[in-house]
Amino acid sequence: MSTAPAARSGGLDPFSRRSFLGAAGVALAATLAACSRSFTGASSTGASSTGSSSADPAGPLRIGAIPDQDPEILARLYGTVADAMSEGLGLEVSYEPVTDYAAAVSLFRTGDLDLVWFGGLTGVQARLQPPGALPIAQRDIDEDFHSVFVVNAGTGLAPADDLTPLADLRFTYGSETSTSGRLMPAYFLEEQGVDPERFPGGPGFSGSHDATLALVASGSYQAGVLNEQVWTSRSEEGAVPPSVVLYARTPAYHDYHWLLGPRAVERLGDDLPERLTDWFTSLSADDPADAAVLELFGAGSFIPTEASNYDQIEAIGRDLGLVN
Repeated sequence: MSTAPAARSGGLDPFSRRSFLGAAGVALAATLAACSRSFTGASSTGASSTGSSSADPAGPLRIGAIPDQDPEILARLYGTVADAMSEGLGLEVSYEPVTDYAAAVSLFRTGDLDLVWFGGLTGVQARLQPPGALPIAQRDIDEDFHSVFVVNAGTGLAPADDLTPLADLRFTYGSETSTSGRLMPAYFLEEQGVDPERFPGGPGFSGSHDATLALVASGSYQAGVLNEQVWTSRSEEGAVPPSVVLYARTPAYHDYHWLLGPRAVERLGDDLPERLTDWFTSLSADDPADAAVLELFGAGSFIPTEASNYDQIEAIGRDLGLVN
C-alpha cells in the first residue's frame, strides 16, 4: 500500500475462511429484524414538475441513504438530490433519513424506501432480500474506490506501505457494516497479517467516517480508517486537523451505488429503472444544477452499474457471515 494511486487489486482470495466478523453477522440479523420502522428526522420532499402530490395513489419515490457522514451534510446532499430528481423526472420525491446502516437495509427490504444509496456490502445485503432489486448507477469514482488509514500525529508514524505497525495502536473502524470503513480495510489488514479484531482493547466502531476523523484527531483512538472520498472532501475544506496524518491507501474495489426496489417499479412504472439510470448518467458538470448534485457526491459523473460489480464484496461477506 501507498499514498500514491494504487492499481486495482486482482489478487484477493475472498473464499478463504476468515472469522473476524463472524459474530457481526448474527448481530446484524437481529438488528435488521428490530428496526423495520426506524425512520428519524423529517422528510425533504421535492416539488414535482407535473403537479403530482402526496394524494397521488402511486405515492412519492422515497429515497434514502446509509448514514455514513454527519447528518447535516446528508440532509443537504439528499434534499438537493430529491429536488433535482423531482424536477428532472416529473415525480414527487422524498428523502427519508434513517438511524443506521441496518435500518437502511431493513426499510429497503420492507419497501418503505424505494431507492437507496448503499455502500458495497449493504447494497449486496439489500439486493438479496427483495427479489427484483436493481442496481441503478454508481459514481465514476466507485468503480475504483479506496479506503485510507489515518493515524494521530502523536504516534510518530509516517506514510508507509506496511500496515503491521497499526496492530499495536488503539484503532477504530466506522460503521460495523461499512464497506469502506470496515469490511474491505479489515480484509486488507488481514492480508498483511494484522488480526483486524485484536487491536489493544478491541477495535472501536465510530459509526461514520466523520466520527472516525474526530476520534483520531482527539487521540481517543490512535488510528482509524475511512473512505477516501470523505478524506479528500474534508481535506479540501480544510476540516482535517493537523493532528491527523494520512498513513496508507488500500487497493481499489467497487463500492457505493443506487439500488431500486421492486415495489417502486410496480407503483411507478416498468420504465422507472431506465428513467433513473438515464437521469443519473445524464447529469453533466457543464450544467450548473447538475454540477451541484455531482459536487455534493464528490463525483465527475454517474455511470451505469450491475450486480456483478459487487461479486467480490458478496463473496467476502458470505465468507464472513455477513451475507446470507
